[in-house]
Amino acid sequence: MYVGIDVGTSAVKAAAFGTDGTALAVEARPVRLGIHGGRVEQDMDELYGAVLDAYDTLTAALPGPVELAGLTGQGDGVWLVDARGRPVRPGISWMDGRAYAFVDEWRASGVFESVFRRSGSAMFPGCPGPVLAWLDRHEPAALEAAETALYCKDMVFQRLTGVRATDVSDASMPFLDPRTRAYSAEVLAELGLSHRASLLAPVSDPVATGVLPSGVRIANGPYDLPASALGAGVTEPGDGLLIIGTCLASLVATDTLGLDGEPGGLHISTDRPGHWLRAMPAMVGTAALDWVLATTGRRHEDVDALLDSVEPGAGGVRVLPYFAPSGERAPFVDPALRAQLTGVSLESTPADLIRATCEGIAYAARHCLEAAGLTGTLAVCGGGTRSPAWTRLFADVLGRPLRIVEGEVGARGAVLASAARHGVPLDVAAWTAPTTVVHPDPGRAAYYARGYEDHLARLGAARAGHDRPRAVSDT
Repeated sequence: MYVGIDVGTSAVKAAAFGTDGTALAVEARPVRLGIHGGRVEQDMDELYGAVLDAYDTLTAALPGPVELAGLTGQGDGVWLVDARGRPVRPGISWMDGRAYAFVDEWRASGVFESVFRRSGSAMFPGCPGPVLAWLDRHEPAALEAAETALYCKDMVFQRLTGVRATDVSDASMPFLDPRTRAYSAEVLAELGLSHRASLLAPVSDPVATGVLPSGVRIANGPYDLPASALGAGVTEPGDGLLIIGTCLASLVATDTLGLDGEPGGLHISTDRPGHWLRAMPAMVGTAALDWVLATTGRRHEDVDALLDSVEPGAGGVRVLPYFAPSGERAPFVDPALRAQLTGVSLESTPADLIRATCEGIAYAARHCLEAAGLTGTLAVCGGGTRSPAWTRLFADVLGRPLRIVEGEVGARGAVLASAARHGVPLDVAAWTAPTTVVHPDPGRAAYYARGYEDHLARLGAARAGHDRPRAVSDT
C-alpha cells in the first residue's frame, strides 16, 4: 500500500492506495485560516499536528504495512523556521494580501515584468518575493531568527525527516530560472533580496527523499498543482488540468518556455527538464461560492437543486467572482480587483445569485485555460466536481468534454512522484484513468460562448475603473 499526504489550505488529507491505484481510505483534518484585514496566516504547529494525526490514524487502520509515502501541499506563501525546523512566526498563506504595495511598486518600475521574463512567474502579493520583501522591511527580526523561508510542504518535510530542501516546482515562484533549474541571482537582486538568499532552501532536483520515524520511505513534492497534474495523467504537451478548489487552478503541459506576452501565471518546472506546466492559478475558486452560500443561508448540499432550478444566465444576474482580499493573480495580476454583482433586483433569488457565481467562476476558468494554451484533452478534479450540476455547467461554459478524475488527486500524484523517485514501478495509466467523461450540451455551449465575451468585456471595464481598496496597511 501507498500513502499520499496533501497539506492543503483548509484541510490536511492522508490517502491510501493499493498497488493498482485503487483508493482504499482517506483521513482528513480541517485546519484554520487566520484572516484579518487582508492578512492570511496559519499556525504551523497546528498544521503539522494535523499531518501526524491524519497519517497515524490512517495507517493504524490499514490491513497491512505502507511501502511508500509521498508528500505534497499548498504552494507559495512564506513559512519561516529556525535551525530546528520550528516556527519563527505564523506561516503566511498564499492568500495573504499585505505585500500588494510591493507588487504595485514593481509593476510601475518595470521590475515585475523583468522578473517574469527571467523566471516565467508573474508575482502576486502572496508569493514569496513580495512577502519576503515585506518581512524584510517590517519584520526583519523574524528573518534574522529564521534559518529558512520554506514553502508549506517543505516545512512539514523538514519536521518529518530533518531534511532541509525544496523542489523545482515550488521554487518556480518566483526565484527559479526555468532554464538552469537553479535560483536566479538576478531575480533576487531585482527584488532587493540578495542579502536574504541564504534563507532559500536548497533545490533538490530530483525531489528530496527521507525516512519517516516509522521507517517508511517518503519523497518531498511536487507541490499540489503539479502533483495533481501527475495524479490526473496530464503530461503530454497541450493537455490540461482544471482544479476546482479553493484556488481555481488551470494547468497546461508544455515543452515550450514562452516568456513573452502579458505577464500572468507561472511556468512550473517539473521532474523532466525541458517540460513545464503553464499554470494559471486564479485566486477565485470554491471560496467564492462558499461566501455566496453563507451569505444567502444555503448549504453545499443545496447547490445542485439550486442550479437546476434556474436557466442559464441566472435571470440577468452577473458575477465577477474576484472575492480574494489580494485581488487576482491569473491570467493577469491585479491586486486591487474585487468582486462585482450586477443585474440584481428585488425579483432576484438566492438561486440566481448562486448560479451567477458558478457561471462567473466557470468563465474565469475558460479565461485561464485559453491563456495557458490548452489545445488537447482536459482533465478536471477538485471539490467542485462533487456537484454534478456545476460540473455540467463547466462543460457547457468551456465547450469541451471533461475527463473527471475523482478522489484525492494531489495525494495520488505525490505517490506517483515518490514511486518514480524511489524506482518503484506502478501502472501510471491505471492510476490516472478518469472516473467519467462529461460532455457539453451544444445549445448551452453556444449560449455561454456569447456570455463569455460579455464576461471579458465586464472584466475589462472593472479593471479599468476600480479604485485601490486600503484593506491592508502599507506600514
